[in-house]
Amino acid sequence: EVQLVESGGGMVQPGGSLRLSCSASGFTFSRFDMSWVRQAPGKGPEWVSGINIGGARTYYADSVKGRFTISRDNAKNTLYLQMNSLKPEDTALYYCARGWGLPHRAYWGQGTQVTVSS
Repeated sequence: EVQLVESGGGMVQPGGSLRLSCSASGFTFSRFDMSWVRQAPGKGPEWVSGINIGGARTYYADSVKGRFTISRDNAKNTLYLQMNSLKPEDTALYYCARGWGLPHRAYWGQGTQVTVSS
């Protein structure tokens, strides 16, 4: 059974930083591309960032490019998202997902809330 458990969310002021983590189990983590997806209230899901199995290829949505950094540690079965210069529009539920692009919701974690507010 695929299990993805996110952590690291919280409330932060504009301009602040957060680091999200995703612990993966139930599958061979190092054999799958991974992604971060977010969903704000009343909006559809947005593919925020993706990373391939070796970490050499990454994707960032234009809305986060230059501010967010995705990384992975295959030895620890863990995916990360470093978020800097956070803006109120980054407020959303952030999901770790197995796959590239906008993976099927069946392969998302339970999500961690990020709130950017002064």
